[in-house]
Amino acid sequence: MKRQLTFVLLAVFCICFMGALPFYYSGFFSNFTDAFFESVSGFTTTGATVVSDIEALPDWLLFWRAATQWLGGIGILLLFMLFPFFFTSGFRLFRIEAAGSNREELSPHIPRFIFSILLIYVSLTVLQFLLFLIFGMGWFDALTLSFSVVSTGGFSAKNSGVTRFNSAAAEWICVFFMFLAGINISLIWQLFRKKIGNVIYNSEAKAYTVIILFAVIVITAAVLPNSPSFGYALRQAFFNAVSFVSTTGFLSADYSAWPSSVQGVLFLLLFTGGCSFSAAGGVKVIRYVLLSKQAWNEMTRLVYPHGVFDVKLDGRSGYKKAVHSAVGFIFLYFLIVFLAALLVSSGGTDIFNSFLTALVCQGNTGLGTHIPFHEYPSYVKLGLCLVMITGRLELWMVLILFTGDFWRR
Repeated sequence: MKRQLTFVLLAVFCICFMGALPFYYSGFFSNFTDAFFESVSGFTTTGATVVSDIEALPDWLLFWRAATQWLGGIGILLLFMLFPFFFTSGFRLFRIEAAGSNREELSPHIPRFIFSILLIYVSLTVLQFLLFLIFGMGWFDALTLSFSVVSTGGFSAKNSGVTRFNSAAAEWICVFFMFLAGINISLIWQLFRKKIGNVIYNSEAKAYTVIILFAVIVITAAVLPNSPSFGYALRQAFFNAVSFVSTTGFLSADYSAWPSSVQGVLFLLLFTGGCSFSAAGGVKVIRYVLLSKQAWNEMTRLVYPHGVFDVKLDGRSGYKKAVHSAVGFIFLYFLIVFLAALLVSSGGTDIFNSFLTALVCQGNTGLGTHIPFHEYPSYVKLGLCLVMITGRLELWMVLILFTGDFWRR
């Protein structure tokens, strides 16, 4: 597995380097560090940007900017699909990604599965593009926004993001496709195979939906008193809740003007992430599902100390190692967030905004122009590039390189 991992990481850095060249030679980026940061942010589908005036960029550069995240979204899906199936150690490495899918069911259909996933990803992009056109959006804005939503990237061709279009239809379209982009894409594949039961009873999908609905209820109740109508409050709640959980990072309003309860909910959603085998980043819902089941087992063990308990997921048992993996992942996840926050704060940023910056980069959420990445020193930007790549590659693929055992084997 040493060669494969090394090749993947070198390929990621080379792709980001090559992707930075159009930004750098466009003349709109003052140094290569900024161009590299923008490229890494795109290919990792983070959506963080060092550009303060996005609309000053030419259309060809905006298109390339949007294309990097679209390519990054399908790239990470292909990586998560191919690596576990072709290498035994790789399957253990992506144990959590595999927890939401049945390896035995997918293995005989790998070529067809890959083709189906590519077809689904392209079809979602085209369908969203056509819907934007139907509801009056220009073709260029429709295309770049579709690239951004389907990949959960968060880049926008407008300074004010989706709100620039002042269209309720566009926001609802974004909500629907952001939701789909954050769900396990193999479930969409199973829908096409008429295995509806697998989708309806999937533990991760149910938890993903419940988290969003809970956030929507709280946000709607909080913003309704100051909203012109219930429909408007509901749209704002759905848009921002789905955007944060799917790690797309779009905002439909100035969240700093919202009640503290809403800001608190949105902040907590940064800790969730989308589903396994999706283009979304973050911790991933499946890890919280596994840990919640393990926590319930531990409480039950106090009542029945001689009982034998196992973590079951969708009727299948044997997820003990996946639970251990989830615990280790979450510990390392927040350790990196803490270290990244220290890095950002060393550049003069206050501790809260440093922590927020580290969190959105590690979770590949980005929040677009709402965080002043262009003001950070170059060494901070380069450090955040590594954080974004680490978060996008599920930590293990990068951190394993820093272990002696990996190189001695």
